[in-house]
Amino acid sequence: MTIRAVYFDFGGVLIRTEDPAPRARLAENLGLSSREIEQLVFESASAVQAMVGEIPEEQHWQAVARTLRLPESEIPKLQEEFFRGDHWDTRLFDFLRLQRKMVKIGLISNAWSGLRSVIVNEKFDDAFDAMIISAEVGVAKPDAGIYRLALEKLDVEPPEAVFIDDVLVNVEAARAVGMHAIQFTRTEAVLDELMPLLSNHR
Repeated sequence: MTIRAVYFDFGGVLIRTEDPAPRARLAENLGLSSREIEQLVFESASAVQAMVGEIPEEQHWQAVARTLRLPESEIPKLQEEFFRGDHWDTRLFDFLRLQRKMVKIGLISNAWSGLRSVIVNEKFDDAFDAMIISAEVGVAKPDAGIYRLALEKLDVEPPEAVFIDDVLVNVEAARAVGMHAIQFTRTEAVLDELMPLLSNHR
């Protein structure tokens, strides 16, 4: 069956923490380890609620600030320092824009309510035909529901789609739905694995 759509994860794939030093410095200044501050930001109760749209992203950051005993006025600085080492993979975005001429391109991301505006403001939204963001749809990977929503959005069947994610459980969940799926490790490696799939199905 012809591949008609390629879906990418966001965090850990299209944007990655290439420089851990800023986050490590922030954690140290707060008396935490890097792992502890990442758990607070990404895995706390409010983070999980924000990920499925039960609370807005702003409310989650307010909870983070309270836990760290910081005033809300410090939240912008906290966010800036936490994400300072993150870099957009412009090579992958160029690849998506090129492939979009031949296949549909989608995003499937476990993310908070602010992600869409970030992508639009950074002018990367032109790389996608559709963005499926967990906070907007109320379901998150690896729940099969988010993959089915993504497939419906681009009007493709599971065997007609490829999904790329850095988290193995999310890759396996996509395969369980019937999609092709690749675990992201490096840009070069994922393109080497993806291109034959696209070529063989055209």
